[in-house]
Amino acid sequence: MAAGARVFWCIRKEGTVLLHDFLHLKAPGHWINDPNGFIYYKGRYHLFYQHFPYLPRWGTMHWGHAVSDDLVHWEHRGIALYPSKAYDRNGVFSGSAVEVDGALYLYYTAIRYDEENPDNIHRALDNRFKASQALVISPDGVTFDNLDAKRQVLPVPAAPEAGDPQNTRDPKVWRAADGGFRMVLGSTREGVGQLLFYRSADGLTWTCAGRFGDPALGTTLECPDLFCLDGRWVLLGSPMGITADGLQYPDQSTWMPVDFDETTCRFALQGAPTMVDWGLDLYAPQTTLDEAGRRVLIGWMRMPRPVEDAPDGRAPWRGMMSLPRLVEWREGHLCFPVHPHVTACFTQPAEGLAPLAEHKPVRLQGTLRSGQTWNVGGYRLWMEDGRLCIDRSAVFDGLPGYRLTARTPVVGQDACDLDIFVTDHLMEIFLDSGRYVLSHVVFGLDGTLEGDFNTVTTVRA
Repeated sequence: MAAGARVFWCIRKEGTVLLHDFLHLKAPGHWINDPNGFIYYKGRYHLFYQHFPYLPRWGTMHWGHAVSDDLVHWEHRGIALYPSKAYDRNGVFSGSAVEVDGALYLYYTAIRYDEENPDNIHRALDNRFKASQALVISPDGVTFDNLDAKRQVLPVPAAPEAGDPQNTRDPKVWRAADGGFRMVLGSTREGVGQLLFYRSADGLTWTCAGRFGDPALGTTLECPDLFCLDGRWVLLGSPMGITADGLQYPDQSTWMPVDFDETTCRFALQGAPTMVDWGLDLYAPQTTLDEAGRRVLIGWMRMPRPVEDAPDGRAPWRGMMSLPRLVEWREGHLCFPVHPHVTACFTQPAEGLAPLAEHKPVRLQGTLRSGQTWNVGGYRLWMEDGRLCIDRSAVFDGLPGYRLTARTPVVGQDACDLDIFVTDHLMEIFLDSGRYVLSHVVFGLDGTLEGDFNTVTTVRA
């Protein structure tokens, strides 16, 4: 890629301007949050996302839609789902996708406010609303009939054992080994996070199969993702209120080993929650299987302010997706190495240049040892007490209440191998091939590059 090259572009196709992103799917203007409906379907990756298409802030949710052949080149396809029914008139919230007989089933949480705020119709008065679960069936992953192809599959819970009427949401649906379907929902009861399980033979009619609650699930569990990896079940989710320390982002994303019987939906935790990403900016990750059958994860990178000067002409945008990451068991630990489709892009050596000034994105590889400090564009990294530590205060100024420093757990050694991916607004650091990952939104990286790097590469023009 030439000096100063941009990682997004527009092309014209049959008279229509199509917006593209490279490496990181970003808001196509205005607001983006949770990844939804992440699936490899009919030879392409589909990634839907929570989207407010009018301003770069949270509002009445739609589902935006993007597709990719390789998880790194993304083509925006516009809005797929939007409010159109009485039960979803105030938002099409997060959910998942599954293929059924060649069709794409999109499950989502439908939101209806008890009363709209007269000063802002995009907010519920006194934050009171009702949540139900709904489905849209697309015959091809291209067309989405929001009027005639929607149906409500689970009504608003009518009793506590059926879930909280307001905070039961984010259906994750998958095909079970018996050929039927399973659904897990996040919920809450008496301030304790809950999981609700459902079974279906056809993906249309659902029967409650059990529930589970534990303080490890926070006050409410958002975006649950339950899957079997190498014969072991894992719960991925975003429990609310687990780091309520007075700073922004008290809600985080964690993983836990669990015991799960897919037939009976009997469920038990088998270990303590562990952070998915130690930078604590990533939220609501969702996984799917890639074209090779590997589990892959993408999460939402929370941005405290919009980017106002998009060179591709898009409106001010706020929110972006992480790099795709594999999900692997390694020595009893869940690891998240960067997907090989990403590393395959970085083939152009950039040594002897000013990589951060002349090239973005940039990949930096090297071994950070105790006593050393690296400086990447103003973003500082060092080892201390056996942990990788960082300080982003120089590239995240003027934003009180946000975490400016972070560190990993003890890595058990005085040095660590780092694989760092740098773009204009995101740092993603993979320690020891994804044993720990630390990702941060940044603003105003400069051209400084100080460190003992073995390899500095960028993408080929």
